[in-house]
Amino acid sequence: MEKFVNYSSVVIPIDRSNVDTDALIPKQFLKSVEKSGFGDNLFDEWRYLDQGEPGQDCSDRPLNTDFVLNKKAYRGGRILLARDNFGCGSSREHAVWALRDFGIRTVIAGSYADIFFNNCFKNGVLPISLPGADIDALFAQDAESGPCSMDIDLERQTATAESGQVYRFEIDGFKKQCLLEGLDDIALTLQHEGDIATYEQRRMNDVPWLFEDLAS
Repeated sequence: MEKFVNYSSVVIPIDRSNVDTDALIPKQFLKSVEKSGFGDNLFDEWRYLDQGEPGQDCSDRPLNTDFVLNKKAYRGGRILLARDNFGCGSSREHAVWALRDFGIRTVIAGSYADIFFNNCFKNGVLPISLPGADIDALFAQDAESGPCSMDIDLERQTATAESGQVYRFEIDGFKKQCLLEGLDDIALTLQHEGDIATYEQRRMNDVPWLFEDLAS
């Protein structure tokens, strides 16, 4: 998993509550268990005017020009702004894979569905929770001034708007360190590779008959 570094980006506003995982990545795209290749189908039913299918070339599909991801001013955005209960619905990890593959590294919302929230940390995406008044202020800034940028500083736990307003957020210390070091569950396990190998060898020496079939 790629290490999370501080960065600045335009903020992509999705002014909705209860954005569910089926909206993030519709069910027909769940056949693959690879973590890449989902970015073109992020918000597929909102982003395009036709029915998307797995493996389809999205470059020729008709776009919903009113949808924010299709607006030139927000292209390249790596921060997504939404309202309460983001990532609700089914537990599909593909929803986070789609965000990450599209380039989103941070989501800012009022609250999250628990499974989606935890899946973010396992895939290098930072989910920031802010009070409703702060979320309202960020949406108002976009509505009044157009696309706005923010600076994300995970080490200091701050998101700084163009206006200079600093929004501080809370994050579990262990999850924060995993993002900073780029550690997913597999990488965390491999940190103990030597201890695991030592245990396995000791186990084989103590009860060798359990491993006879493996040896053959």
